Formats: sequence, structure tokens, C-alpha cells
Amino acid sequence: MSFREDFLWGGAIAAHQVEGGYDRDGKGLGIADVLTAGAHGIPRKITDGILEGEFYPNHEAIRFYDHYKEDIALFAQMGFKCLRTSINWPRIYPTGMEEEPNEEGLRFYDDLFDELHKYNIEPVITLAHFEIPFALVEKYNGFESREVVDCFVKYARTCFERYKDKVTYWLTFNEINNQFIVNNELFPFTNSGVRFKEGDNRRQIVYQAIHHNLIASALAVKIGHEINPNFKIGCCLAEIPIYPATCNPDDILLAQRFDQLQYMFTDVHCKGHYPNFIWKYFKDNNISIVMQDEDKKILAEGKVDYIGITYYNTLTVSASNTDSDASGYGFNDVENPYLPVTKWNWAIDPKGFRYGMNCLWDRYELPIFVVENGLGAVDVVEEDGSIRDEYRIEYLRNHILAMKQAVEEDGIDVLGYTVWGCIDPISFTTGEMKKRYGFIYVDRNNDGTGTYARRKKQSFNWYKKVVETNGETL
Repeated sequence: MSFREDFLWGGAIAAHQVEGGYDRDGKGLGIADVLTAGAHGIPRKITDGILEGEFYPNHEAIRFYDHYKEDIALFAQMGFKCLRTSINWPRIYPTGMEEEPNEEGLRFYDDLFDELHKYNIEPVITLAHFEIPFALVEKYNGFESREVVDCFVKYARTCFERYKDKVTYWLTFNEINNQFIVNNELFPFTNSGVRFKEGDNRRQIVYQAIHHNLIASALAVKIGHEINPNFKIGCCLAEIPIYPATCNPDDILLAQRFDQLQYMFTDVHCKGHYPNFIWKYFKDNNISIVMQDEDKKILAEGKVDYIGITYYNTLTVSASNTDSDASGYGFNDVENPYLPVTKWNWAIDPKGFRYGMNCLWDRYELPIFVVENGLGAVDVVEEDGSIRDEYRIEYLRNHILAMKQAVEEDGIDVLGYTVWGCIDPISFTTGEMKKRYGFIYVDRNNDGTGTYARRKKQSFNWYKKVVETNGETL
């Protein structure tokens, strides 16, 4: 086995990180529009609406809203077979609560998808990629409320019906599992629009919101298949394989528990029901999920067709070193002495990529679509105008080789591979511009200054050859 003939090579972006035009053509405020700029070690702030004196980098992003034709032409030069992006929910329903959608927003995505099809590029579309209307946060605290499920389903139905002949591959919620990291407020907020007050049982609030996410996803999957039986609708998991620091059984059990918490999301999406362990976890953490009588049936009838994964790194956990938290996400994780790290302290682990895909393939026996993988780095424009990002080429080469081994040696069915931030986006975690991922450089600085001109990096022509040869030339 090698990569399938119809393997979907391409790139990945998200509407809120590239589009800009946050208040144009009827668009309402989204949750990304109230995130300030941060930096490595300095968290982004979530503000109560747009406040004077704060800087919101997603408002302009890289102006893809105006440059999308130019950018898609560059993607076509690389030979992209697909582009993963998202529909910005408040572009379609500005508050999420309107009875009728915003026609100007719908028309933008019609034009975007038409432009992709002009170059035979398949759209791979996420419905909720950290872009919930902020009005739903203000009124309902996001998906903590069951009412927001109905808002999402209305939005999903609108998108499915409008683009039923233009989009085949869909994802419901981006990296839905990130929000089990409840100590990082950014994740529950961006995944579900949840905000906390002092004294809240955060796990109670988050897992109630998660249940509503899962119900909304299942309902959308069923509706989508009814509208077009040829739709391929997947979930999206932030795949972060967890290693035990030693062969001490305590470390192994801790790693297993974190894997259980991560895979709970794919268990529900793929199997149609909650795993057994979660009920004891809920009891031990004073979590009482409100469910409706029909919820079990909804989950069972809304199983996904494939698993979309984002992969950047692995984590290593130690039960004996509970004060350590190398990632800042509360995993009791420690540095892995066998792995190098990026400037942002993310472990570089191509073998972990293959390992993670095997875990999912063995557990679910569903096709896998790698919808994000990439390297954030500081790129330098040389005096001659070139950008020599050999480090990015090396990173991607090693990860594609690992994916190739997963296909050829392990027999895993991989649908496609999209490199994250194929054109430099605003960084989600920090709001920075200097943390760059793309094959295409955008002349924009952290403070928003710059010409916004596009420039090819060295990796541009390298990836073009990868696509041309279906992964044979790396």
C-alpha cells in the first residue's frame, strides 16, 4: 500500500485566523473577535465585548476576505487537492438567533467555494472552528445552555442545504477535546463559548457544554446525511498521544487516564455512546450531566464517517512529579529527554504521529484525515527577499514519512493531509503573527502593521513536489 490515488494533499486555515473583515457585510461578533493579543508565556485575554485600548489581532487577521482569489491561485500553484477552512458562524447568523441567515455571508462562501472548484481544489469545511457568535455567550453562556444546540443545528442545516453541491467533506467541531483542559479558560471559551465566575464548578459547566456539543454534532451529522447522502462528515480530535515518563505502573495508569479523557470525545462520535469509565469520573468530580430522554438515540444515530485529527506534539506524564506542568495545560507533564522541542516548547515527535494514528485506527476502524500538522517558527526575510525555512521542510518531511509508514506498514486508511497555516495565519494560542506556519509569508507584524503582501517561502516549491509525486518525493 501507498497513498491512495485520490489522496487529498492540501493546506488548512480557519476563518477567524485569516479572514479579517470582522464587522463587514453584516457579520456579527464572534468569540475570536474578543480575544486580545498575547505572546509566549502571556495568555490572551477574553474581554466583555470590544474594549477601547485593547488590540484584537483577529479583526484584520491577514485579510483573506479580500485576498482569497490571490491566495487560492497560490494554493493551486502548489497543486493543492483540497483546502480545509471553516465557515464563520456569525457571518451566516450574526447573533446565532436570527430566523433567516445573512445572505451576504452565504454569498461570500459561495464565491470562495466556486474559486476553489475553478482549480479543482476540494473544500474541507469545519462548521465550528472557535467561531461561535458572541451574542450566544452573552445570553446563554454558550453551549452550557441547550438552546444553543438548536442555534447550531439551524446554522448547520443552512450550510448543508446551501452548499450541498459544493462541499463533500465536513467537520462539526474543531478540536472538541481541548476543553477537557478546564484550567485553561481559553479552551472552554473558544470551543463552547463558556465563561466562568468565581466559585463555579468548572468541570460541571464544561462537561454539560461538551454534552451539548456532542448532541449538536450528532444532530448535524444525521441532518447532513439526509440532505446529501454523499456527504462525508467527520469529527475533529486534537490528537496528543500521552506517554508515561517511566515504566512505573503509576505513570502508565496516569497516561491511560489522560488518553481515556481525550478519547471520550471520539468514543461518542464514532461509537454513538459514552464510554463506561466516564460515569465514575463524573461521580468522582461532582459532575451531574442533564440529559434529555432522546439523547441516547440522537448520539447513536449521529455517528461520523471519519476522524479528522490535528497533530503537533506528544506529552509525557509523571505521577510522582505532580508540580511539573511543562505544557502549561495541567497534564502533570514533564520534558521528554528523547525529543527536541520548538521555540514554543512543543515536542517534535514524528513517531508519535504514527503511534497516535495507530491508536485511533485500532480503536475505531474508521478512515483518518490529518486536517492539521505543521511547525510554528520565526521566519526571516533575507536581503534578497528569500525565506529559507529548511527547518519547516525537515519537520514536515519527517511527519509525512511517519504518515507514509502508517499507511504502508500499518495499513491505516488515511484520506488526506493538510498542512496547518499553509498561508501564515494569526496564531490561535498567542494571537501573534511572528509564530508562522505557512508556505506563503504574509507581510504583517504582531501589531497589525505591514503591507499584507504575499511571498513564497522555500517550502512552497518543496511541497509542490510532494503533491505532484503523491508523497514519493520528499
